[in-house]
Amino acid sequence: MAEPTPREILDALWQGAGLAGAAPARLTGAEPALPSSFRIGAVAQASIAAATAAVAELHRRRGGPAQQAEIDMRHAALEFSSERYLRLDGEASPARWDSVAGAYRCGDGRFVRLHTNFPHHRAGVLRLLGCDGTREAVCAALRDWEGFAFEQAAAEAGLCVAAMRSQAEWDAHPQGQAVAALPPLRIERIGEAPPTPLPPLAARPLQGLRVLDLTRVIAGPVCGRTLAAHGADVLHVSAAHLPSFDDLLPDTGRGKRSAALDLRDEAGRAALRGLAAEADVFLQGYRPGAIAQHGFAPQDLAALRPGIVCTSLSAYGEAGPWGGRRGFDSLVQTASGFNHAEAVAAGADPAEAAPRVLPCQALDHASGFLLAFGTLAALLRRAEEGGSWLVRVSLAGTGHWLRRLGRVQGAFGLPVPEMAALEDLLEEGPSGFGRLTALRHAGHLPATPPHWALPAVPLGTHAAAWV
Repeated sequence: MAEPTPREILDALWQGAGLAGAAPARLTGAEPALPSSFRIGAVAQASIAAATAAVAELHRRRGGPAQQAEIDMRHAALEFSSERYLRLDGEASPARWDSVAGAYRCGDGRFVRLHTNFPHHRAGVLRLLGCDGTREAVCAALRDWEGFAFEQAAAEAGLCVAAMRSQAEWDAHPQGQAVAALPPLRIERIGEAPPTPLPPLAARPLQGLRVLDLTRVIAGPVCGRTLAAHGADVLHVSAAHLPSFDDLLPDTGRGKRSAALDLRDEAGRAALRGLAAEADVFLQGYRPGAIAQHGFAPQDLAALRPGIVCTSLSAYGEAGPWGGRRGFDSLVQTASGFNHAEAVAAGADPAEAAPRVLPCQALDHASGFLLAFGTLAALLRRAEEGGSWLVRVSLAGTGHWLRRLGRVQGAFGLPVPEMAALEDLLEEGPSGFGRLTALRHAGHLPATPPHWALPAVPLGTHAAAWV
């Protein structure tokens, strides 16, 4: 069977979301776009195209002109590394990794990957290993562990570790089987409500729609950033006591206001309930159950604000034995076979292969754009059908989708472009971190070009209130 074209991938997403007709989009460019054996260029183009075409359709239904989304594959693939292509005040400012994060070989020969970018995760791993915080000390300590045993011990301690598996090993794992049974994007009606009309026509396609963004790191923030690029009022909510990967904020915070609320006390919960009661979208990316325990489960939100669209991101999906497990893109790549498969495709011995990462955080970025698309599809459906809605995406589910789309040959020789070679795709402006140079959004609409009207700012800059 021939591998699906980017257009066919896009059409399958569109129809799977319950939208009629064909996605209004024009796709240009060709694979391969990045040095990988996986079809990252096609996934980048299709996921960004789905979100952009849904923006166009929503604007048309509000009375705006019909327009066709335009997505170039090269630009789309590079946006999957947007956190890499940043300058602040003229100096390169890519997101940095913690010094002990990365892959290590355990005593049984199996590799494990540690994610230690949050201070409490770093401290917990070092405590579990009983060693100092140097790569040499971690390497020595892990020689006393078997890979799967350390992965399990770390999970039980609430830490972020994954053992490297082959794709066959992942397919045999109960979590791999749970993920394989689900589509990459799920949109379901979770409550009754009359149809909610779209806001009156405005200059920007999503102007008048309110989005609460309770997300961190990449995937969830990319969803909010995408909606903001087309005019949605996106209010990011964090808390001072929660760890944050601040290097990502200049990129993922574009177009958003940023407030702080502490959900550990009733005042913070009451303030968030007040915001949710006037929101169109409640976007959250904490592990399953974390927000629900504060009274913000999708069913609670649907009762508070009938017609709300809840969007939920998880690492491994809410089903299966790992349904509540913490995780990040790099860990899901490792656990689900991508690092092993990529190494073998590059010529490594399958029995001795060291992890080879994808050239970007593809699962994160694709999940973010799938969330944005699903959110917009749900908004379109609630205008026609009524109801409250839940949109769900997981990094592992996105990975399984990417696998199903096939492989490309001969891509490993492609260079990963340096920022100096991307001047045609960059924009510059002020931010709360200094003058920012960064990638423009790849999802173009000719009549309503996307742009971020607000600069990225530090967490907690604004009041927790709608404008």
